[in-house]
Amino acid sequence: MIGRRTDMLDVVSRKLAPFVMLFGFYLITFGHATPGGGFQGGVVIASGVIMLALGRGSKTTERRFPVEPVHLAEAIALSGLLVVGAIGLLLSGNFLGNFLSIGTVGETGPIAFIFMLNVLFGVKVGAGVSVICLKLFEEDP
Repeated sequence: MIGRRTDMLDVVSRKLAPFVMLFGFYLITFGHATPGGGFQGGVVIASGVIMLALGRGSKTTERRFPVEPVHLAEAIALSGLLVVGAIGLLLSGNFLGNFLSIGTVGETGPIAFIFMLNVLFGVKVGAGVSVICLKLFEEDP
């Protein structure tokens, strides 16, 4: 049991959680140009899910974010990271090496590669932390 829920906590969590998740998507999307990135954005997105679980309860939050599809998204992101890492190892000689283009920093290749890694890491971390916390918050029947 998480603790005693109040109407105020319920309303604030329902109103604030979408903005917290949106900020997490912003961190993931602009992580190549600003402080942030996939890990930070994923944790912020998971914080929005945790906020909903604290305000609405874990069962209600699990209906909105079912654990199985979220767990599948985490597994797909991990597989994507391993595939990208293997391709980088084969083409550039380094695990997670940039294989999109070899050139200067001003070209779009490195930025596109970093964006791809940020999205994969963001999905992996966000889904993983969300699943862990939802399972920890499960209420006894």
